Amino acid sequence: MQGHDHSKHTPRSDELKADVSKRINRVMGQLGGIKQMVDDDRYCVEVLTQLAAVEKAVAAISREVLQDHLETCVVEQVRAGNTEVIAEVMDLLKRYA
Repeated sequence: MQGHDHSKHTPRSDELKADVSKRINRVMGQLGGIKQMVDDDRYCVEVLTQLAAVEKAVAAISREVLQDHLETCVVEQVRAGNTEVIAEVMDLLKRYA
């Protein structure tokens, strides 16, 4: 698409795609279950316990994608002389702190 130069393309391994996709589908299923729990007036502690599990699952997905990013994109950029990618990673890490 023209005018979207800020968007970068990142080829990912089939293994990573499959694993992330499986994990995201699981989280989506958990969220559906939580929505049903709320609709069914389930006890707050049960709902919050399930929400905490979803948050941990999403954090695990983020770590997996971040590790892949560091091992591929960042390494390639640093090898190519682009050390500005380090600042990009630091800004990204601030979102998770």
